[in-house]
Amino acid sequence: MLLQKTLLSFFFFSLLLLVQSKHNHEVEEEEEVVTRSMFPDDFIFGVATSAYQIEGAYLEDGKSLNNWDVFTHHPGGRFGEINPSGLMFYNNIIDNLLLKGIEPFVTIHHFDLPQELEDRYGGWLSPHMQEEYVYFAKLCFEKFGDRVKNWMTINEPNVFTQFAYMRGTFPPRRCSLPFGNCSAGNSDVEPLIAAHNMLIAHAKAVKLYRNHFQPKQGGIVGLTANAFHYEPYTNDEFSYQAVERSYAFNVDWIFDPLIYGNYPALMRKYLGKDLPKFSKEEVELLKGSIDFIGINHYSTFYALDCFNSNDCTSTENRAIGGYTGRAIARNGIPIGDEMGVFGFRIVPYGMEKLLNRLSLRYPNTSIYITENGYCPPNYQEGTELLQDFTRIKFHQTYLASMSKAMRKGAKVKGYFVWSFMDNFEWIQGYNITFGLYYVDRNTMKRTPRLSAKWFKDFIANGEKSSTISTF
Repeated sequence: MLLQKTLLSFFFFSLLLLVQSKHNHEVEEEEEVVTRSMFPDDFIFGVATSAYQIEGAYLEDGKSLNNWDVFTHHPGGRFGEINPSGLMFYNNIIDNLLLKGIEPFVTIHHFDLPQELEDRYGGWLSPHMQEEYVYFAKLCFEKFGDRVKNWMTINEPNVFTQFAYMRGTFPPRRCSLPFGNCSAGNSDVEPLIAAHNMLIAHAKAVKLYRNHFQPKQGGIVGLTANAFHYEPYTNDEFSYQAVERSYAFNVDWIFDPLIYGNYPALMRKYLGKDLPKFSKEEVELLKGSIDFIGINHYSTFYALDCFNSNDCTSTENRAIGGYTGRAIARNGIPIGDEMGVFGFRIVPYGMEKLLNRLSLRYPNTSIYITENGYCPPNYQEGTELLQDFTRIKFHQTYLASMSKAMRKGAKVKGYFVWSFMDNFEWIQGYNITFGLYYVDRNTMKRTPRLSAKWFKDFIANGEKSSTISTF
């Protein structure tokens, strides 16, 4: 978001554009029908984008460098002033969306922040970032809250902290052996510290919104985390425990504090003093500091137990703490068909199982699927450049799985396709194509894929069904 001369695109303004109106070899294939009428009339369907991933604007309209500008171009100040060009840019986007009957969901921070704050504080490793974030969130509420009624404070703190501070593949590229060989960092504790500051920043921003903006503006605030589903690798107690640890150290790590006020007991058990502690005041601040949870779901893994087996021979698939790993095949059989992102597999039933678990752990909490999407492996991309039948089938099967969970009581309120158009997929650059719209990188022409027409028709025609076979 280009709001400030020094905070510039601070906390990445990402828009979820709201339109309201099996390959599991061990499971039998079955015919399923998914229709718009299977979902409530007020259910939200939309598509997702993220500012840094689609806008470009490297140094446009007074924007200075952010951390990804610096990071990707290798072979400000505190509480900065508002950048009027950036303010006008996003005002125009919001106004035009509403004019066309599209309601925006806005994420305040989506991975990027001003390089100035990285240089000054060390980014999210510093508690000073809490106040920087709240300052920027306040600007967003003041300038856009009269029209934006759906806010997400931070996107995927569990992903960002692990890649930035554990594996060192995101800026500021901090890590330590055996997870990575960076010039500085501590992979065991820095991800925990960064996430700790992000969670407190979220809670402070929500308190500000509820006290000063929500009574008049009437909006809601949530936070989005990446959430895979985990299946036991073997049929024994150790594998089932590994599943629980995998969830605890990836999903519960983020949502437990925001709903219950503290980290999951399993994390405290295994991490001890390495896991930061919330003060009594922070516990009260965090507890219930969320109106809904946002879920970015793409794939399912087998959970490996690293305590009692030799399955975790590589750190590539090791999760933070918890002594768990993950696998994409069992007995030589893949868990699902491959996607373009390494390790991602098409496993529709994982959506239902994930939502069932979330509903049990966080009852009475609304859920939005804020990202769900498919990208073809490179060798298939040419055959499905515009006639992307596999992407359509992916969304049909995942929607059907989501509908099953809803019939069992999951309080899912919306579903957003990632992504509206092909984008810059972080360290994988432009080689990954998630978009409903194809982008020609030479001309920047955008062309709707078949999936774009399908999604439009699906939303518009509540009684029109699609009969499909699960993967």
